[in-house]
Amino acid sequence: MASKLQQLQPKVAQASQFVAKHGCAYNKQLLEQNKQYVLEPPTVEKCNLLAKQLLYTRLASHPGRYESFWKELDYVKHLWKNRHELKVEDAGIAALFGLNAWFCAGEIVGRGFTFTGYYV
Repeated sequence: MASKLQQLQPKVAQASQFVAKHGCAYNKQLLEQNKQYVLEPPTVEKCNLLAKQLLYTRLASHPGRYESFWKELDYVKHLWKNRHELKVEDAGIAALFGLNAWFCAGEIVGRGFTFTGYYV
């Protein structure tokens, strides 16, 4: 372990020097390329306004998502009624989606029932 650390140390120092030398230039270039997204003046009021716009834009998209959810659910009900016609491929895809949902629920439970992150 110590030998790996000694091998890694010069590489980390080299990377640190590269970032120190080129980091500011990269940051300036990135801001220059994306200056159309920067609001002037950068004030707390502007940030609050953007946060509210994002929140209410997301909330406005819920009716469409709600309708899509019910369409998908109707499709699943139709598949369940006609499950004798179900192919192995369709059953495999359904199993993968179910497994994904199971892991998502486990992540939420693991975070203490929070959607945004872990409590530290």
